[in-house]
Amino acid sequence: MTTMKSTVSAAEAKTHFAECLRTVEQGREVVITRHGKAVATLVPAAEAAQFERLRAAGPQAGLAGLAGGWEDSEELVQQLARLRRTPARNKGRMKDKGLGMK
Repeated sequence: MTTMKSTVSAAEAKTHFAECLRTVEQGREVVITRHGKAVATLVPAAEAAQFERLRAAGPQAGLAGLAGGWEDSEELVQQLARLRRTPARNKGRMKDKGLGMK
């Protein structure tokens, strides 16, 4: 899903807050900047719920943390949770061949 973004300064967001909310209600993001640097993003509530779910899963959840949130996704989540990461393939071989890899 591609969302269009609007960028406004903190002062503009304060002055035109109702307009920022209308923009977000239309499904677009509003990035708020301070001194030219992004400091916050207003997003539709449905997207915020998805961000919270991903944050709660944490980085250790891997792909299983990305799955879910749609109808009948529980099976995919369970399958991904059962998978294990495989070890790196070339880790020992490079060192054995004298390539200086550590």
